[in-house]
Amino acid sequence: MSIKLVAGLGNPGRGYGLTRHNLGWVVLDGLARKHRLSWRADGSFQAEVARWDGPGGTRWLAKPLTFMNESGVAVGAMARFMKLSVGEIAAVYDDVGLDLGRLKVSVTGSAGGHNGVASLLEHLGDGFVRYRLGVGPRQPPEMDLKDFVLSKFSPEQLIIIEEKLEPYIRGLELLLDCGADQAMNQLNRKDPS
Repeated sequence: MSIKLVAGLGNPGRGYGLTRHNLGWVVLDGLARKHRLSWRADGSFQAEVARWDGPGGTRWLAKPLTFMNESGVAVGAMARFMKLSVGEIAAVYDDVGLDLGRLKVSVTGSAGGHNGVASLLEHLGDGFVRYRLGVGPRQPPEMDLKDFVLSKFSPEQLIIIEEKLEPYIRGLELLLDCGADQAMNQLNRKDPS
């Protein structure tokens, strides 16, 4: 089943721009730039959306404007309007359980403490493709998880993100072109570059 909707999870507002929780938006913005796609606000879906017409047909990119904890509201509204099955949706998001720079693709599982994923599970059910971008480990380990994911990357960490951005985008293109099974086989190694 091919992916028709790719949702990058994050929080709207300038203050959240370079936080760990907005890494999904960073990667989706990079993909849109690479393919010269334009974002537009769509109030009916509470999201910024970009249409991508290509050899695989029309695909949609979305950045929910509902804040992370209500991501499923926007993605669910788009899925219902477009009559998409859960397997035609991919979510791109930060994962504190993976080291910074790591990437993992999966199709099922729990929310793992991620409120955006919990919202997607609530509004879509399980079975969407998860494109998980490592932002861990939490430093210091005793730091509150919410504070950690809402904090900004350090200058050193931003260098790693910049180095990984193109491999992240290529991996997302692989997922869209070849499907979840091939993406998992190729991308779920130690180093996605």
